[in-house]
Order: sequence, then structure tokens, then C-alpha cells
Amino acid sequence: MKPITLHTACFLLTVLLMSGCSNPTTMQVDIYETSESGNKLAKQTDFPIVENPVHITILPEEKFQTITGIGGSFTEASAHLLNKLSRTNRDKILEAYFGESGARYSLTRTHINSCDFALGNYSYAPVADDVELKNFSIAEDLGDLVPMIKDAQAVSRDGFKIISSPWTAPPWMKDNNDWRGGKLLPKYYDTWALFFSKYLDAYRAQGIDIWGITVENEPLGNDSNWESMHYTPQEMTNFVKNHLGPKLKAEGHKVKILGFDQNRDAELKKWVDVLFGDEAARAYFDGTAVHWYASTYDHFPDALQYAHRKAPDKHLIQTEGCVDAEVPKWNDDAWYWSKEATDWGWDWAPEDQKHLHPKYAPVFRYAGDIIGCLNNWVDGWVDWNMVLDRQGGPNWAKNWCVAPVIVDPERDEVYFTPLYYTLAHFSRFIRPGAVRIGFEHADKDLLVTAVANPDGSIAVVVFNPAEKPKGVQLTLQSKSIEFAISGKAIQTLVIRSR
Repeated sequence: MKPITLHTACFLLTVLLMSGCSNPTTMQVDIYETSESGNKLAKQTDFPIVENPVHITILPEEKFQTITGIGGSFTEASAHLLNKLSRTNRDKILEAYFGESGARYSLTRTHINSCDFALGNYSYAPVADDVELKNFSIAEDLGDLVPMIKDAQAVSRDGFKIISSPWTAPPWMKDNNDWRGGKLLPKYYDTWALFFSKYLDAYRAQGIDIWGITVENEPLGNDSNWESMHYTPQEMTNFVKNHLGPKLKAEGHKVKILGFDQNRDAELKKWVDVLFGDEAARAYFDGTAVHWYASTYDHFPDALQYAHRKAPDKHLIQTEGCVDAEVPKWNDDAWYWSKEATDWGWDWAPEDQKHLHPKYAPVFRYAGDIIGCLNNWVDGWVDWNMVLDRQGGPNWAKNWCVAPVIVDPERDEVYFTPLYYTLAHFSRFIRPGAVRIGFEHADKDLLVTAVANPDGSIAVVVFNPAEKPKGVQLTLQSKSIEFAISGKAIQTLVIRSR
């Protein structure tokens, strides 16, 4: 299909309005759509005529955060499933996520020690009171997790960054001697800092450089349902300032350290006040990590704006989000566009927070959340598991969730859900080093974000959650294009000067 081309001319083209004839440059605009009606990142050239178009003006002179990347997570569950598929389907999935024909993931995450999406509990330091970590080993990761990461590296042309997060220290370092809950004993603070250093060295020895770490996944806990370890904001700050930061610096590690790593609600404000309120600690913290589980519809812009103002020179990265508390629907695209999904809060949220957890359409949640985050200073957005099975696992804690790609390893079948294409609208076209730019539009129901990419292209993502199509007139530097977006659809416009 041919791209739509904008010519500087003094006459009206079918889908083009121009103003002025003095500029001899031309621009090419490619439009890709994913929709409930069946489009899957399909290039569009024909549009329905819709009256009263929404006017969107792109303002490239207004510049905001630089984008670190967008992608998903390597878990033992996903890696184990890939190893159970045929080589053809394994390669197909890795190409879809990391290849030039696919989503081109640029920012990823993985777990340090086991998490709920592992085959069981394990630690790289299983021997109690091994304070010098002489028995440290990542052998558990060498069968599934490391090979998946290395195969992804081989497929990715531009490469990708990895953030690593511990769910818990080994039980022998904790006050409850358990995988779940409890706190790190102060006498092991130096040993736990050494653990991070040895982890970074061990992965580097495998040819895998870790770009960033979070101090702890969900330091407020998960009601001890699976691996966890608790910190207060002050405890995390003190650990980083007095132990982790100095140790990593002494060992020559240039890894980014991200604090918090839990839901971006009112708690986020409390944490950034402490993390960045201490100048000595601030020097070691490179940013804040957040999750989306506090609501199925609210991305908490006030909290994100507050976190940015508190540390405007630091990263603000969404490190985890997924359709949780659900078993995946197999080969049922309609479900992912329907307002039927429920999350943990549907049953378990406190009464004063129930309103934050209504039923939702999974695609709507993803598209709305990514756009909302980007428009409020988030510079990286990472999905949870890349691959799960039809049960929503494997997960030793039976904490079933949904992934963008679902597989049936017994039948060697793969299902790319609409969530895969939704994420690709962002990860494929919004590249690391892009700068978010400004825009104006009057239709609050049409969600928009825009970036200027390092290659000179501008990417604009538009999400229409309404049932009916909407006409759009988009203007960039006196040049305009008219098109339409289907009902219940996401579009990415890629604009290039020629």
C-alpha cells in the first residue's frame, strides 16, 4: 500500500489541506491502525468521510522528557514457555517483540532471584550466612532466562536496555526467614549490596549488561502471597545511601538505581519526598519506578507531575503493568476490546478504593495508560510477562495474569492478542532518545501523544475509545492532513520530511 504524501502546493488533494506555497519541502505520512473491527497495525490509505473533524495541532517547539524506551519483561515463566515451543514459533515470537518487522522493544525488565512468575522459589545465594557470597551463582537462570535474553539480543538491531528487580533477598537475610514478607536484617545490608554487584558481574559474564536496577519490587508488599520484602521510604533511602550506592560505585558499576517500584498513587508522593529529600541519597538515585495497579482507569497525573517536580533531572519509569487476576482468553480478540476484565481490586480493594477498580477493556487500559504516562513525564514504559500460557502462568503462586502473547506449548500454537499490537503502536514508532513534544486539541475523549524521534520523524499516537469513527485534521507547521480513525481504535502517524 502506498503512503499518503503531503505536497506543498496551492490546491486541495483528496486527504490533504495545505496553507502556503513558499516552502518547497514535502512530507510523507504513514498511518497505522489497530481496531476492534480487525485492523492489526495495518497501514491505512482509505478513510471514511466524517464531518466536523477534531483539530489536532502538533507543537514541535514544545519539548518535554527524553524517552528511554518501551517494552516488556523477561521472566522465567516466559523463557520456560519459549523453550517448550518449536524453534519456528520461538523465533516468531522473538522477532515479533525485538525484530525490525516487529515491535522493536527497547526497554525491558527481569527479576533478580525468583518471583511469582518463576517455576518455584530460588535464590542465587542459597547457603545461609554466606556473608561473602562465595557460593553465589546464577545457574538457575542459565537454562531458560539467560538464553531468552541472549536470543532477543541477537534479533534486536538497535539493542535494548534491561532493568533488573529483586522481589526478595534470600530468606536467611530476612527477619522472618521466609520468601514472603519480612524485612532485610540490618546486619546483612552490606551482604545484600554485594549481592547486587555479583549479579551485575555474573550477567555481564554472559554478555548481558544490565542498564538499571530497582532496589525492591513493591516494597509495600503483596500481602505475602508470593516473594516480597518490605521497606519504608526511609529504610530504602538509608540502604541506598549507605550501602548499595557506595558499593556499586566502588565496584565500578555504572548501573542506574531506581527507587520505589510500586503503584503510582498517593504513596508515590510520600516516597519521592524521602528518596530525593536527602542530598547524599539523591546523588545515588537515578529515578523512580512505578506500577499501574492502583486503578484500572486512572494513571494518577497529579502524582506523576509531583514526582517529576521533585526530581526533574531523574528518570520516571513505569516498570510493570498487566491484566492481572485474569486467565487469558484464547483466540478471542473481542474480549480484549470489551469492558469485561476485572483486576485484584474488584474483589480485594478497600471500600474507599473500590471506585478505582471498575471493569475495563484491556486494550483501553493499555492505550490510555501509556498515553497518560507519556503526557505526564514518564520516560519509559514496561509491560510485565511477554509470554504466558492459556492458564495465565506458569506461576507457582497461582497468580494468573494475561500477556500480549499467549501460547499452548502442548499444541505448539501461538496467539498474538490485541495487546501485542497495542504496545507495538508505541514501542515500534517511539524510539529511545525521542523527545515528547506538545500538541493542542479540543476533544477530551480522543487521547493523543506525540514525539520527535532521533531520525527526524515525528510519531503521533491517537486513541479513539468511542464506538463511532472520528474525523481528524492534524496540523504540523502550517501543513495539514485530514483523515479518520475508526471507532475503538488506535492509530500511529509517522511523519517524515522529504
